[in-house]
This record gives sequence, structure tokens and C-alpha cells, in this order.
Amino acid sequence: MSKKDEGASSRRDFLKMAATTAPLAAVAVATSGSEAAAAAPDLASEKMQDTAHTRAYYDSTRF
Repeated sequence: MSKKDEGASSRRDFLKMAATTAPLAAVAVATSGSEAAAAAPDLASEKMQDTAHTRAYYDSTRF
């Protein structure tokens, strides 16, 4: 009398996949070892630039 909901099985499959791939992604990020360098600022742009100053600020706010 009870009918299996297709959404429940896909949710369970998603959780299984997420549980197995998250540690692998963390290891891949941790072993990359290369640090990104700041780009040269584009003075014509109105957006926030990725400079050494903004990188220093981001590094100082990590906790």
C-alpha cells in the first residue's frame, strides 16, 4: 500500500554521493599547494579589483 517516492531515493543517492566526494575534494584542494597571485588592476573598471591589497585584507580576515 505504501508507494516509494522517487524524490526520496534521489535525495538519498545525492547524500551518499556528497558524503563520498566531499573528502576527495578537500584532499584535492589541500594538495594543490599553489597560491593564486593577484592580477594587475584594471583602472577603467568600476568593480572591485583583485590586487595585493585586497588579497592582504582577505588573508587578515580569515579565522
